[in-house]
Amino acid sequence: MRQACRLLGLSLSSFYFQPRPTRNTVLVERLQQIARKHPRYGYRRAYALLRRDLVVNHTRVHRLGKQEGLGLKRRIRRRRRGIGTMPLEALYPRHVWTYDFVHDACMNGRKLKLLTIVDEYTREALAIEVAGSMNSRDVTPALSRLFHQHGAPKFLRSDNGPEFLAKLLRTWLTTQGTSTMYIEPGSPWQNGKGESFNGRFRDECLNAEVFLNLAEAKVRIESWRQQYNTERPHSSLGYRTPYEFKQAAGF
Repeated sequence: MRQACRLLGLSLSSFYFQPRPTRNTVLVERLQQIARKHPRYGYRRAYALLRRDLVVNHTRVHRLGKQEGLGLKRRIRRRRRGIGTMPLEALYPRHVWTYDFVHDACMNGRKLKLLTIVDEYTREALAIEVAGSMNSRDVTPALSRLFHQHGAPKFLRSDNGPEFLAKLLRTWLTTQGTSTMYIEPGSPWQNGKGESFNGRFRDECLNAEVFLNLAEAKVRIESWRQQYNTERPHSSLGYRTPYEFKQAAGF
């Protein structure tokens, strides 16, 4: 063995060297698991998940993520002109809720109309109603269930869609003590929390899933909503989930 190493120009100690397992093995495995389960998460959100049960530095997570090719490419956002401020900021739970419609489709060609309802203060996704079609008469029962479960909000923010402007719905909201807030046409920034949620919903759920039919869409979307509320760290909440934020604030 000595002679062979000498002929090869290799030191005997190098030949017998056994590399030690890297201390990053466990961390890399966890990063890969997070990337498989949440392919749209960047390193900051992955770090927020990891630090729940590991002592780890964010720069190390960033370096290993790039090394493993797990980095999420940053989307180039279009510049918008004339951006103003939100008319009213939510100051406590049930102060301001926002609701809006999102559209998608199943593989069988059936259209999907989804009603998203979010508490602007806690960022909690209160409900995502899934149907083939929906009008103001369908919106009222969905809100009624949430009002019974959580209590009625003081304000309900929305765009000027016909479903939200319907007299029947506005009259019912008045009886519940909830005031409507309609954003100005062409001013989506006035509903920033709702627009942000719908963007995350589109990016992390609708674009990532294939729904065979309406029934499957309801199951998968509800599963994502639960995960959004209980597992997904939010940068605006100090990388806590809406449920963690509510518990820490004593709500």
